[in-house]
Amino acid sequence: MTMKPKARKFRIRRSAPQKGAAFEGGDGRAPRDEARERAHEDQQPAKARPPDQERERSAATGTQIARASAGERPRTHEGQVSTSREMAASQDISQIRREGLTGRQLRMARRIAQKHGLAPTSDFDAVRLLRARGIDPFQRSSMLELVSSDDSGSEQTENHDRVQLPQTVQPATTQLPSTEVSPAERRSEEIMRIQRDIGRRRRRKLALLFARLAAFVFLPTLVAGYYYYVAATPMYSTKSEFLILVADGGGGAGGGKLGGLLPSQFATGQDAIATQSYLTSKDAMLRLNRDEGFRAHFSQPWIDPIQRLDPDASTEDVYSLYKKYVKLGYDPTEGVLRMEVSTADPEVSRRFSEKLIEYAEERVDQLSQRKREDAVKTAVASLEEAKEARREAQRRMVELQEQSVLDPEGEIANIRQLIGNVELQLQEKQLALQTQLNNSRPNQAKVEALRSEVEVLQRELDKQNDRLTQATEGKDSLASQSAAIQMAQADLATADLILQSALENKRASEVEANKQVRYLTVSVKPVASEDPSYPRSFENTMLAFLIFAGIYLMVSLTASILREQVSS
Repeated sequence: MTMKPKARKFRIRRSAPQKGAAFEGGDGRAPRDEARERAHEDQQPAKARPPDQERERSAATGTQIARASAGERPRTHEGQVSTSREMAASQDISQIRREGLTGRQLRMARRIAQKHGLAPTSDFDAVRLLRARGIDPFQRSSMLELVSSDDSGSEQTENHDRVQLPQTVQPATTQLPSTEVSPAERRSEEIMRIQRDIGRRRRRKLALLFARLAAFVFLPTLVAGYYYYVAATPMYSTKSEFLILVADGGGGAGGGKLGGLLPSQFATGQDAIATQSYLTSKDAMLRLNRDEGFRAHFSQPWIDPIQRLDPDASTEDVYSLYKKYVKLGYDPTEGVLRMEVSTADPEVSRRFSEKLIEYAEERVDQLSQRKREDAVKTAVASLEEAKEARREAQRRMVELQEQSVLDPEGEIANIRQLIGNVELQLQEKQLALQTQLNNSRPNQAKVEALRSEVEVLQRELDKQNDRLTQATEGKDSLASQSAAIQMAQADLATADLILQSALENKRASEVEANKQVRYLTVSVKPVASEDPSYPRSFENTMLAFLIFAGIYLMVSLTASILREQVSS
């Protein structure tokens, strides 16, 4: 805050000053003039009075109140007359006070006055002195353009140091209107000129901004909208849905065969993904081109140049167009494959969809065919081996039966039975002979007969024992023949078991192979569309606008950042 400097004025008085005749004001004004100015300032609103004026008025009011409370009567000034120059300065200061200058403007005027070598008694006096010398303290260029030279500064310093006496001012004989503009009007003109300059620059920048937006955003968007609304060839899309069923796992709440036909995302997820990959592959595109003429359809001359395919386009270009117009999606939660085929003709789109579904069905059948064939093939080979082993065991048993007795075991049992009978009879005859010999006078005829029968039975027993020995010993004995036949029978039984197991394995392999079969079921059949689905003119135009606007925004931000970095 700038404090008001205090200065003393020297005046020539005609007589000695009387008591209480000195002025109280420091600016050469009479008490009546000060009272008149305070009354006029009281009538002004608070906003129109500057801070210094408020402080002076409050200080004067406080002094008057203090004197009135203390019972002191105001002093009167007698025998003191102000000159015409002092009266004019007082009036100028009063007019300056009424202009409502701010504290910043007053401080600026004080600094400019000090720079020009003036000695103002207050901020308002500084404004008055500067204006008296033709300097506008509130003009921005005044501080640089109106700086006095060193000679004038030294001369002003000498004049300031020299005491100046009051002089008599001769009033002008003619009063003409002044051509100078008041500082308030000059300030308002400067403000209006600055505002007009700012508005002109803003309008120029806004026009440049709209020009850039029109060139880089609106014009490309207009071209894109013209293409989508007028030039683009309408495309008709055919939508279809299909899913892959697997007869895996016959158990469940459904039971039986129905439970095995329920789709499972874990069982068919890989198959569905493999089918989707095949339909979007180059192999499917080439096959569709051979069967239905995919390249020829999109090479027709009535299709717009952007979507039309060149007749001599490479396979990669055709495949890129195929991926653009054949879209497949897989929903793992439901196990459904959704396909959308877009062409310039709705009937062609339907035919393409049906062909692709046919290719998918063939691919699904081929996915598990190798596995099923391998499983059934192994079971059939095992069955053939079991059948051949049984045939060999049966042929061996027949040969053994043809080379030996029909029933070696029965023959041996008969021989043993004969030996037992002969031994029983021989034992009876020997007991009878022994009984006759124990008599004191045995009958000789009976003894001879019994001895003859014992000898016959002994020879028969030896004969049967020889037969039994021959049947149980030697290479071609009945025992060896019986053992060979038994072994052949055991081999035949084993071959029967193996054959039965092979038959069961073959049946189980066939059932398992049937369970691994994949079925492609079309839930939504392809139907030709009546109205075109593409291009979506409004959506594509808005998307083009957003893309161009985003590119322009990114480029503008990048350029602004680079310009700021370079300028800094």
